[in-house]
Amino acid sequence: MISGILMSLNDPKWGNRGGGDNRGGDGNQGPPDLEELWRDFNRRLSGMFGRGGGSGGGDGGNKMPDLNFRQFGGGIGLIAAFAAVIWLASGFYIVDASQRGIVLQFGRFVEATEPGLRWRLPYPVQTHELVNLTGVRTVEIGYRGSERNKVLKEALMLTDDENIVNIQFAVQYVLKDPQQYLFNNRNADDSVIQAAETAVREIVGKSKMDFVLYEGREQVAANAQKLTQEILDRYSTGIQVSKVTMQNAQPPEQVQSAFDDAVKAGQDRERQKNEGQAYANDVIPRARGAASRLFEEAEAYKGRVVAQAEGDASRFKQVYTEYAKAPEVTRQRLYLDTMQQVFSNTSKVMVDSRSNSNLLYLPLDKLIQATAAPVTAPVAEQAQGSRPASVPGVAESNISPPRVDALSGEARTRESTRSRERGER
Repeated sequence: MISGILMSLNDPKWGNRGGGDNRGGDGNQGPPDLEELWRDFNRRLSGMFGRGGGSGGGDGGNKMPDLNFRQFGGGIGLIAAFAAVIWLASGFYIVDASQRGIVLQFGRFVEATEPGLRWRLPYPVQTHELVNLTGVRTVEIGYRGSERNKVLKEALMLTDDENIVNIQFAVQYVLKDPQQYLFNNRNADDSVIQAAETAVREIVGKSKMDFVLYEGREQVAANAQKLTQEILDRYSTGIQVSKVTMQNAQPPEQVQSAFDDAVKAGQDRERQKNEGQAYANDVIPRARGAASRLFEEAEAYKGRVVAQAEGDASRFKQVYTEYAKAPEVTRQRLYLDTMQQVFSNTSKVMVDSRSNSNLLYLPLDKLIQATAAPVTAPVAEQAQGSRPASVPGVAESNISPPRVDALSGEARTRESTRSRERGER
C-alpha cells in the first residue's frame, strides 16, 4: 500500500492532470488533492482486508477485490514499524531522586542506574526494578500494631538469672545496597525480624532481669542495634538498621502482682537506706567535729599544764638559786607571799591582846552573814591548807563555819541562862 502511494507520488504526471476528476489531460497544474489521497489510502487498506473497495454499481459491493501483494506487504511493514517504535519507546523509565534503578537482562543483573530519565532494552530482553533507598521501614517484634496485641512467641525471653521477661521492641531500617536487597532477600521484613529477635535474645540471656527492666534498657537497645546490623551484614542483605526502640519490658502477667510487691519492697529498702545515709551524714560530721574539738582542748590543756609545770620548775630553780645565796631573806619573802595569798581570800578578825579587858567583842552579825554566803572550793581549800602563824602583839584567827556555829551556839546558851536566872529571881 505504501509502495503504491509512493508510485503515485513518483508519477511524472502527478500534479499535471487537468479536470475536476483528476483523470488525465494536460490542463491546470497544482498540488494533489489530500482528500482524494486519503480516500485512496482507505480504499487500498480496505482492499487488503477483503472489504469492498468502492461505491460503484449494483454488484460492486459483492465483488471480491483483486489482491495486490505489494500493497499488502507495504501495510504490514507500516504496522511493524509503528509497533517497533512503540516497543522501543517502552524501554524508557524514570528514576526518582530517592530511588535507584536496577536493570535486569533475562533476569540477570546488568547495572544500577542513578536518578533521571533512563532507557533500557524493552521487554522481554531487559526489565528494571525501582528500589527506594531513603524510605524508612519499620518492623515490630513481640507485638503487632499495638502493645496490647502481644505475640508471646517473640516477646518472652529468658534472662541470665533464670527469669522470664516480656520484651516488645521495634526496628527501623533503610536500604543501603539495592542489588543485595533484591537478590539476597526473599522477604526483607522477615529477615530483619529474625535477626533482631536473635540479637535481643542473646543480649537478654547475658543480662540480669533488673538490668533489662530498669537501668539497662537503653544499653540493651543500643547493643541490639549493633548486633542486628552485624547479622544482616553477614548475610549481605543490603539493609542498614537505623534504630531499635524498646517499647515495653515487664515480667509475665502471671507473676506481675508478685513482681510489683517485690519492686515496692526494693523501693522501701532503698528509701530506708537513703534515710539512714542522710542521718549518718548529719550525725557523723557533728560527732567528728566534737571529737576534734575535744582533742584540740585536750592538746591545749596538755600544753598549758606542761608549760605551767615547766614554768614552776624553772621558777623553783631560780628561787632555790637565790635561796642558796641568802637563805633567811628568801625564807622570810616566801612566808610573806604565802600570808598575803592566804589572808587575801579569808575573813579575818583583829583582836587587841595588849589591853587587859576581859570583854571580847565579836561582830557576830558579820560572821553569820559571811557563813551564809557560798564559799568556793578553791578558797576553802586554801583556807584549810594554810594556817597563819601568830604575829607578836597581834592575835589573828581564821574563823571557819563550824567555829562560827559554836560561837553562835555559845551566845544562845548564855542568853538562855540569863533569862532563867531572871525568872528565878
